[in-house]
Amino acid sequence: MLVSILIPCYNAERWVAQAIESALAQTWPDKEVIVVDDGSQDGSLDLIKTFGKSIRWETGPNRGGNVARNGLLELARGEWLQYLDADDYLLPPKIERQVSFLRDHPTCDVVYSPVLLVNWSEAKVEQEVTPIREPRDPWILLARWYLPQTGGPLWRRQALMNVGGWKPDQPCCQEHELYLRLLQSGAQFCYFGECHAAYRNWSQDATVSKRNRLELSRRRLEIEDRMEMYLKERGELTHPRMQALNQARFEIARMAWSEDRIAAREIVRGIEQRQPGFVPGPPAAQGRYRSIYKAFGFDAAERIAAGLRRFAGGVMS
Repeated sequence: MLVSILIPCYNAERWVAQAIESALAQTWPDKEVIVVDDGSQDGSLDLIKTFGKSIRWETGPNRGGNVARNGLLELARGEWLQYLDADDYLLPPKIERQVSFLRDHPTCDVVYSPVLLVNWSEAKVEQEVTPIREPRDPWILLARWYLPQTGGPLWRRQALMNVGGWKPDQPCCQEHELYLRLLQSGAQFCYFGECHAAYRNWSQDATVSKRNRLELSRRRLEIEDRMEMYLKERGELTHPRMQALNQARFEIARMAWSEDRIAAREIVRGIEQRQPGFVPGPPAAQGRYRSIYKAFGFDAAERIAAGLRRFAGGVMS
């Protein structure tokens, strides 16, 4: 079974060689490695060319990550796809282990697994596995943003073709928007617990989601709203799914509070209208914060938490 390893690259001169090497080092023998350079202005393309005939590559003007991913989707010949951002890498058994899992799960369309988060700086490197928590209802996992980063899954090519691939004009939350359309199409998501993909967190300016938190919040809320509407229309909006959606919205409101209090209050009002009596849970609300929220509401909890941080150096959660 051929697996296509697909690497979009934009100005990743520092990392792209490691990404390609990790793709070529996969122990699964039946593979192809394809790289699309998205108009890099550094030395990325020169590095890509040094791999010669061991990979296929194309280049063109800068049109954005999802356009590059769709170009890779068109070039791929494999039944299964492994996407790999150019600043990330795979551990050698990643594809082989997920393909082996598929033998016992032939109806699966997306095999999703935990990802190794690599917090990288010039001073130090710290690593931790990002767990995929229970319950493993993919709708709840998507609502809570627990489904993995792009390199974590193995994707059935036809499932992506069925939904039209990646949304070209989606500036952030790109894999989450795709996950939503795949779930809406009936694609089958299967959890495999081994971690063999690494996501490198190294720059605060590398993506829209890091540069603009308000844009990230707005796009995430759009996905949460689309999910709720879809599930509600089909009578599939269970209480645990509603709780997960509103917990996610609450977390977004807490993040927005310091930058846009009006927007944060509107988010919480929307939660209360959708689910009267909603009480947020951990990790965003626990202990004293949760007690104050229950007794006096969101504004009071946030003001007291801000006061503790400002005057006492304390943190209330």
